[in-house]
Amino acid sequence: MAMAGGTGLIRVAVAEDQALVRSGFVALLRSEPDMEVVGEAGDGLDALALVQDTHPDVILMDIRMPRMDGVEATRRLTRDPATASTRVLILTTFDADRYVHDALRAGASGFLLKDVVAADLLDAVRVVSAGDAMLSPRITRRLIERYTDEPEPVPVDEGRVGHLTPRERELLICVARGLTNAEISQQRFISMSTTKTHISHLLDKLGARDRVQLTIFAYETGIVSRGN
Repeated sequence: MAMAGGTGLIRVAVAEDQALVRSGFVALLRSEPDMEVVGEAGDGLDALALVQDTHPDVILMDIRMPRMDGVEATRRLTRDPATASTRVLILTTFDADRYVHDALRAGASGFLLKDVVAADLLDAVRVVSAGDAMLSPRITRRLIERYTDEPEPVPVDEGRVGHLTPRERELLICVARGLTNAEISQQRFISMSTTKTHISHLLDKLGARDRVQLTIFAYETGIVSRGN
């Protein structure tokens, strides 16, 4: 779990243009003993400034905001070394494919719809702050269907994947299929520590932030298709 100043609290910022919705998120987060709200923003530009000033562990980011939308704000935060350590959890009422894909490509670590129940939202903040990725089941389905519903399978892009070992390719397919480390270990007859090591190597080798980006890479390069 993310640590802040030795207090053990997860430091969270909220970027949402609707004041009433924003205050609801803030109140919910402040009700949790392991979370601290470090600030609020009403648009993307203010969100950038807020993260630069407070360096939260997680920022809840709306998609549609004035002056700068959540996708562009996420892209700038994750590409700036000074703010890249902050994990972005996208919250929106929109689940259209392009919003999901664009936000995840921009570097978001999670994507939840605003109709999520409070307990699941809080769990998502904890998961993302610990360095994992969080997608709602509906979002995960839409992301996968974006690629598997194509008329023709995506050909394998050996130029981008040729440096991966056979075992790394196997593990990448498992990650893209949504398997947990425990399920991968059981399926591949390897220890949990070996699985974690392979996943860590994949993240480093591909320059990916988390398992979400590994999944996108697997589908975009054709390593994963309807047949595997």
